[in-house]
Amino acid sequence: MSIRQTSEQTFVRTLVVLIRNTTWRCGKLERSIVKHLHKRHENFGKPEVSVKDMMHHLNLAGEKRNEFLDALRRLEKRNIVRLL
Repeated sequence: MSIRQTSEQTFVRTLVVLIRNTTWRCGKLERSIVKHLHKRHENFGKPEVSVKDMMHHLNLAGEKRNEFLDALRRLEKRNIVRLL
C-alpha cells in the first residue's frame, strides 16, 4: 500500500467543522461543501460531518473524489473549515 492511499484512508475518517460561512472566491465544489455544512448545522444538527458521509451525500466517486479531497484542503487552508 502506498503512502498516498494510506493518507487518503485516514483523511476519509476525519470530521469537518464549518468555521465561516463564506464562499468568496470559491469554486462550485467548495460552495457545495460549505452549503452542505451550513444547512446541516442550521437545522440544529451536529456541527461536524464526517468526510465519508459528505462524499456519500454529494455522490462523489472516482476523479471527483480526489477533487473533493483537494477542495477540503483548500478550504482548510483558507480557514473556512477545520478538519479534526
